Amino acid sequence: MNELAGKHIVLGLSGGVACYKAADLCRQLIKEGATVQVVMTEAAEQFITPVTLQALSGRTVYGSQWDAREPNNMPHINLSREADAILIAPCSADFIARLAQGRADDLLSLLCLARPAQRVPLLLAPAMNREMWAHPATQRNLAQVAQDGATVLAVGNGDQACGETGDGRMLEPLELLDELIAFFAPKVLAGQQVLVTAGPTFEAIDPVRGITNLSSGKMGFAIARAAREAGADVTLVAGPVHVPTPRGVRRLDVRSAEEMLAAVEQQIPQVSVFIATAAVADWRPAAASSQKIKKDGSGQTPVLEFVENPDILARVAQSARAQAGALFCVGFAAESHDLLAHATAKRARKGVPLLVGNIGPATFGQDDNALLLVDAQGHRELPHASKRVLARQLVGDIAARLQAQRG
Repeated sequence: MNELAGKHIVLGLSGGVACYKAADLCRQLIKEGATVQVVMTEAAEQFITPVTLQALSGRTVYGSQWDAREPNNMPHINLSREADAILIAPCSADFIARLAQGRADDLLSLLCLARPAQRVPLLLAPAMNREMWAHPATQRNLAQVAQDGATVLAVGNGDQACGETGDGRMLEPLELLDELIAFFAPKVLAGQQVLVTAGPTFEAIDPVRGITNLSSGKMGFAIARAAREAGADVTLVAGPVHVPTPRGVRRLDVRSAEEMLAAVEQQIPQVSVFIATAAVADWRPAAASSQKIKKDGSGQTPVLEFVENPDILARVAQSARAQAGALFCVGFAAESHDLLAHATAKRARKGVPLLVGNIGPATFGQDDNALLLVDAQGHRELPHASKRVLARQLVGDIAARLQAQRG
């Protein structure tokens, strides 16, 4: 998608073993369409060579404020003015302290201090030993740089190069990429609490069999990610799927429709937008067998009785908060044919302001889709595209409807 197309990133490296991750990060940024200018401290050059970063970025790496290659001998001014953002990854405890004190005794700290703060954001990806991370001085410095306008990203937890385990690891390159993409996204859902359901449900027949469907959950997960990028506080209720949780999204795993309903009802009092993407099974066995149902050689098939599952979307749409306009509900319809007719009927039946239809067999498990948006005024199509693109378009549409609702 080239989600960073047109963005120019200054990637700063301070001293730390996590410098090895910066090489892949540089590569990932460029794959997403950004141009990258690397600036390294003297300490960073002890861990990775400028030659490596030059090869990956396609640009000369800067390391000294006295670099004579700049005609005006002011790389700290020139490099900062060209940037759409400055990302320090890794950002060591020492470099955080330098920023907190406003020091400017090397090119990277000088560049951060000289940047036009209202136009060029500064993002920090801390990387250090767990004790250094937990030290009161580091936490004070982090609070200070955040107060001064920097965006301090989270740290990872796990094995560290020193042999210890805990907080302080720099986020992985793809995690940092996600954070940067989210940072640039318009915050059209800022202040909203969004609940998304995704994936299939599994209705047990016996301990090893059940009723389910081919939904992969990819569309719902893409919507959760897009909503979070748009500034919302997002909770994702997921059926049994194998999709990684989007960064910054709270995930609740469930299996059956009844479990999904319980999770949704627990969250609904706190949310302002409910997006029911999950492909919930319409029926479940009246009673699941406690043991595997085995063939007995008679050729007779077992008799299974079914009961209807709760209609999660309809229940939420008919709740007092939804009826009062405090909760905006969006439903999904996965159909096999006559999409417009079925989606229109379902929207009316469920009582939701917006129903999103798609052809299930054509999209289950795929990375792309096409959506049909149906409301009381009619319908419009979101043409075939990646689910990531469609999720952003849908979130933008929901945000516009919320804005119109507020008047």
